[in-house]
Amino acid sequence: MRSPHLLLPTTLCLLLFSLKGLSLTPTLPPTTAAPLLPDKPFVVIWNAPTHKCRQTVPPLDMSAMQADTTPAAKPDQFLTLFYKHRVGSYPYLDLKSLGEVNGGLPQKGNLTAHLAKARTDITMYVPEQSPGLAVIDWEEWLPLFDRNLDEKELYRNLSVDHTLKSKPWLKPGEAVAEARREFRRAARGFMEETLRAGISERPGYLWGFYLFPDCYNYRHNTSEPLGGYTGECSEATRLLNDKLLWLWNASTALYPSAYLWSELAGDPKAALFVRNQVREALRVSALPQQPHTSPVYVYSRPVFGDQNKVYLSEVDLIRSVGESAALGAAGAVMWGASADFNSKETCEALSAYLHTTLNPYIANVTGAAKLCSTMLCEGKGRCVRKNSDSDDYLHLNPNSFRIEKKDGRYQSAGVPDMGDLTALAEQFTCQCYAGQSCSPKRTFRIPKAEMVFQV
Repeated sequence: MRSPHLLLPTTLCLLLFSLKGLSLTPTLPPTTAAPLLPDKPFVVIWNAPTHKCRQTVPPLDMSAMQADTTPAAKPDQFLTLFYKHRVGSYPYLDLKSLGEVNGGLPQKGNLTAHLAKARTDITMYVPEQSPGLAVIDWEEWLPLFDRNLDEKELYRNLSVDHTLKSKPWLKPGEAVAEARREFRRAARGFMEETLRAGISERPGYLWGFYLFPDCYNYRHNTSEPLGGYTGECSEATRLLNDKLLWLWNASTALYPSAYLWSELAGDPKAALFVRNQVREALRVSALPQQPHTSPVYVYSRPVFGDQNKVYLSEVDLIRSVGESAALGAAGAVMWGASADFNSKETCEALSAYLHTTLNPYIANVTGAAKLCSTMLCEGKGRCVRKNSDSDDYLHLNPNSFRIEKKDGRYQSAGVPDMGDLTALAEQFTCQCYAGQSCSPKRTFRIPKAEMVFQV
């Protein structure tokens, strides 16, 4: 684990000094109001169906997570995940039977009926009073007509057929152009109005679509030399994401995905992949002409996407969850499928992984993000790398702090040294919460007594 970039304030035993001559970058555009969970600028949410592991010995320890949720159909959770069957009457094609469900194509769907059912579903699953996250997972078609490739190309072909049935006089090129307009208009209606319904019914939740935005930077085959893969989003991808401005305007949070595949295990390319997925989300969050950006919660997995029995090492966690935290994301969602934890053996493996690797790392990075926010930004914003291409992470210095579990909760305890403070000020700046002023501090207070911070 890399050296730390955080320090701790205290009102006792203070030593004041100023770091002069350091190059401090200007503060970033403000992000949305203070975190949903007080004093937690970066959170990690568990979102996997582990109900079959209830009898595991030792039991699963989720005490390092800020919330323990399941993607299963269960109401009143901090994070509610809406699959296609769980909210409204989403139109899509059954690619196996080629049947049209709820109209099949967006332009053949019934938006009015969809929204009526969606409001019922939303009020059923999402609690009325408490804050939380609401994620809509529609993956059958993409709202930009030309993005529907490979098996999704069927949506384009059938859209052209649908257009020609109503306007048979159109020439082939004209039919494609008209189908594109009809599809995009209808797709936007379903996505935009569903978000509006959710925000109207449950304004305390942060609403967005899973997988949006996407950097499409998946060409990271390990046969290529490291210098051949930068992870950067292509200019074409950024331009297409710009066309979804209406979606970024309607969303109150963004939920990109950065699942790692086994070919990236222990590979520095993993950081490049995740880094650019998160940077693209942060970029589009600033596109709407609004007083603040939307928070970004990055979907991750504790296992590899193609090998669900192989867990991420601490290095892999640093290059995924750690990247997200250092870049200024509001949190990470650790998603899992029912096939990941469906036996005694898989449950025992998860229990051991939580104890030895995942929980200690989560306690480290979330504690570091909280302390950096408090120290550098006076608790009025979150810390963000000055140089997003650097390998500077929000980690506790193992020479200054220890991670331990006490009274059933993880905590960090220790005292920072001069090097911790210097690294913090040199490598991070502040992104303020809306309505707050939090220019990075240049004068710090160093505690002489050990400080303890619970996760």
